[in-house]
Parts: sequence; C-alpha cells; structure tokens
Amino acid sequence: MKSNSVVRRVMFGALALGFFTSVYCAGDSKGAAYPKGQYAALEKLPDWGGIWTLSFGGPGSKRETPTLKGKYLTDYEAWKKDAEANFGAGKKKGDNCTPPGMPYIMGVGQYPIEFLFTPGRVTIHHEAWMQWRNIFTDGRAHGDGEPSFYGDSIGKWEGNTLVVDTVNIKDTVPLAAGMYHSDKIHITERIHLDPKDPDKLLAEVTVADPEALAKPYTNVYVFTRSREYNLLEFICAENDRNKLDAEGNTTFDHE
Repeated sequence: MKSNSVVRRVMFGALALGFFTSVYCAGDSKGAAYPKGQYAALEKLPDWGGIWTLSFGGPGSKRETPTLKGKYLTDYEAWKKDAEANFGAGKKKGDNCTPPGMPYIMGVGQYPIEFLFTPGRVTIHHEAWMQWRNIFTDGRAHGDGEPSFYGDSIGKWEGNTLVVDTVNIKDTVPLAAGMYHSDKIHITERIHLDPKDPDKLLAEVTVADPEALAKPYTNVYVFTRSREYNLLEFICAENDRNKLDAEGNTTFDHE
C-alpha cells in the first residue's frame, strides 16, 4: 500500500508539472506576458498619448441604429411599449451601476478614454465605470473563456490603424437601450488618428450578428485629444440613487 501511494504521488507530481509547464510556457517569449526587452518596438506605433473625449456629431462621425430581426425585434418592441407606458423608463437586465459593455461603451459621451501601449497588448481605460479593455496584439487566436462584458479582443496593426476583432460577449449586454444580441455577435473596429488632424481619433465600430441583426451596422466615433488632464475616479455605487427593484424597474431614493 505504501509503495502504491508513492507511485500515485509521483504520477500526480509529473502530471501537475506538465500542466503548469504547458500553462506558463504557452506561446513564445514575445507575448503580452513577456514584456521585458520588447518595449523598443512601441516607438514605431502612432502617438495616442493623452486622454480622448467623444465629440458628438461633426465631420467624420456616423451613427446607425441596429436593425433587429426575429425574437430580438419582438422583444425590443415589447420593451419599447412598456417603456412608453412608464414615462420612458424601460426595464433593465442589470443594475443602473452595471457598466454597458461592448459595443455600447465606445459611444458613451462626457467620460474620456485613454490608450496604454505595452508589448503585445493595447489597453483602453474608460473613465466611465472605471472599466478597461484588453486588446491582445501578440498574435494569439481567440480564446474559449466565459462570455464577458467586453468579450475576447485580439488586434493587429495595419500601418497606423489598430484593427480589433471581438467575440464572446455576454448576451445580457445591450447593443442600445432595450436592444440585445445573440452569442454570435462579432465586432470589428478600425481605430486611427485623423490624417488631417493628429488631435482627433476615429473609431469605426462594425457590429454583425446573423441571428439578431437583419444586417451589420457601423458607427464612427470621433474623439478629441487633451494632454492636460487625467482620468478621474468613477464610483457609481457611492451615490446610486436609482436602484432597480426585483422586476427591473428604476426607483429613486429621495433621502
């Protein structure tokens, strides 16, 4: 019995070592998890320093409304009818402090964003809800993790344009107020500086979903740069006076 126990421990140790080796040695040493010695390449990327605030309207911007179909259209029409009967306050699937996720958050005004370039990764910091997005540029393929608010994003540089491919977004994340999507959603972004004005940045966001949308739609968001300010804290729960009840209705705290 003792010898069998020793054998089992040795076998378990070998399996564990193989598992951890496969996890920590996956990919090559130039991936996002191995930044040391890779920073020089960042000097070749465009200058996106500072913070960027969304401009409403103006040259270059474009807004399209999602064209839903099937049950997604039926559900939206029911949501809209209910909202109209409740003075425009439609029911929600999450708390009012729940961040909107992708692609909604790219069109949130008032709160600026910031780009951080590190080897193998572009990180977008959103002042709104103090959220961030990881866009991996180290050549990896999409993973098979759990769906999330911002999905799984991989990117590549085409000249001075960052091309981003995002999938695996939670189906509770809205496209717009009352509009939802399936697990087949696929978002493509092309982000670049305005060739006529280096202090303007354009984010072209195309959303496709063969189950929920009759056709893909594209929004172009134009951001203006400031190098004088930093992002501020956004703690929604600290002053949340509009909590939701058990049925998804917005309430108001008078105290």
